[in-house]
Amino acid sequence: MDKKIRVLIVDDSAVVRQSLSAILESDPYIEVMGTAADPLIAVKKIMKEVPDVITLDIEMPRMDGLTFLRKIMSQHPIPVVVISSLTTEGTETAMKALEYGASEIIGKPAMNAAQFINESKILLCDAVKAASQAKLTRLKISNTPQVEWVAPKFSADVILQKSLSYKKIINTEKIIAMGASTGGTEAIRSFLKGLPAKMPGIAIVQHMPEGFTRSFAKSLNTLCNLEVKEAENGDKLYQGRVLIAPGNYHMLLKRSGKEYSVEVREGPLVNRHRPSVDVLFRSAARYAGQNAMGILLTGMGNDGARGLLEMKEAGATTIAQDEKSSVVFGMPREAIKLGAAREVLPIDKMAPWIIKNFI
Repeated sequence: MDKKIRVLIVDDSAVVRQSLSAILESDPYIEVMGTAADPLIAVKKIMKEVPDVITLDIEMPRMDGLTFLRKIMSQHPIPVVVISSLTTEGTETAMKALEYGASEIIGKPAMNAAQFINESKILLCDAVKAASQAKLTRLKISNTPQVEWVAPKFSADVILQKSLSYKKIINTEKIIAMGASTGGTEAIRSFLKGLPAKMPGIAIVQHMPEGFTRSFAKSLNTLCNLEVKEAENGDKLYQGRVLIAPGNYHMLLKRSGKEYSVEVREGPLVNRHRPSVDVLFRSAARYAGQNAMGILLTGMGNDGARGLLEMKEAGATTIAQDEKSSVVFGMPREAIKLGAAREVLPIDKMAPWIIKNFI
């Protein structure tokens, strides 16, 4: 990376501003160019120097974060990472922030345990890096080189060991496993709206924090012909149903006879994420084999790339989103490089292709 990502922190809490500054400054690729206690102060700072990324609280004095976000995206788009407390009201508002153009949403870092601090650092810094590469509605961000990650990554092995070989699975229903990160909420929304009610069960991992996935599922449930819900441990996955992995938990596909269900479990971050796409895809390879379809959408990093390859090796149909329609062409690109994707399609062509070739 030629230069550091310059970040402006906007939050009315001095403690939070200090904590976020310390976390971001600990990353060698990020520089905190300034902080602001409210959006009006932030505007003055932006007029002097435009940041690469803004971290934005939602509930603030003088002007709320959502109003500020709408003004930014309509006048001079800048990548924004929304950082919100995980209250019910805040969650609903944060979902609107995605519609208004926020690149990422994460929860405010917990400061009460060493593990939480370390995970918060990983998630926050990755969110800022992903946002810096995102394509905005009105402003195209030039592609920057992928950073060399410093923090250790766990593979899906810590949750589910890889099968040495895959047995052909017969007499089961088809299922679809999907994974996404930055830009994925809009991509998933667009994809599901184009599907009929009689679709194979769909299991989705979208990188989002705890609490936000429930609101995301509820909003999708009102927009498409399918039943969409946040997954709970033991939920059945069947025709016409979509299960969204809950934030902060891994989700695995399970099978008993001809019936599919999901297991929701705790565990370490995998590929720096929880839930992890690789975990879902590996379980789909094991328990659905050639009866599965794997779809990897927009997002930074490589979560899901190896899992998609495992699905392909198990006989599954595999699809990666193309570069043009991806907000961040990271995860799909890594899958394509591995030879994991049988098809590379734009998001608006996926539903018609699946209806024609998979149902």
